[in-house]
Amino acid sequence: MWKPSAFPHRPDRVLNPPFFRKMWKRIGVISSAAVIFFPAYWQAAEARDWTVTAYGAVQAHSELHEMFFDPDFDSSYKFVAVALNRKIGSMGENLDFEGEAQVVKHFGGQHHLEFNGLLIARWNRFPWDRHLGTSLAVGEGLSLATETPEIEALRHEKTSAFLNYLLIEVSIGLPDLPRWSLVWRIHHRSGVFGLFHGVHGASNAMGAGVSYHF
Repeated sequence: MWKPSAFPHRPDRVLNPPFFRKMWKRIGVISSAAVIFFPAYWQAAEARDWTVTAYGAVQAHSELHEMFFDPDFDSSYKFVAVALNRKIGSMGENLDFEGEAQVVKHFGGQHHLEFNGLLIARWNRFPWDRHLGTSLAVGEGLSLATETPEIEALRHEKTSAFLNYLLIEVSIGLPDLPRWSLVWRIHHRSGVFGLFHGVHGASNAMGAGVSYHF
């Protein structure tokens, strides 16, 4: 006898939340890669620019707003990251848009890998640029850890390997060395007030490194 559960395209799968989460992960990874590495379909070729950034960071038992004033760092949780960034457009002379992919290696209290893909808005014009080139960037995207981060499990009742990602960066460089800059970054994973798997809060880190522009 035919059973409804044996039909491969049953309606209960379409309405299944885990099915939507898997699809969201795939869409996020594919769209992030397309934006970063294949922007020629929707922008002028002369607008493209590449940057590779390497930085190290220490995680903190702090909320995002506390990272600016009184971060509670925990040196047991650190990571190093490499990011590949590509300019994908501009709005006027002062505002650029970029795509970035990151690979993060955690060590100390946790040892997993983390993969992040994001879009970035960067403001490039400051009054002192003649002496010290400066930019301020904010990025928004997706973060996928290879396992649930230990520091997030300690700080919150609920967390997930797949979460939202937020970046805040200040970059400075000397006009005589236009290919190089120093960067300061805040690295933030969160559930966006429960939007991702019901997670509220997650983890924050602060770090510094160097960028090479080519």
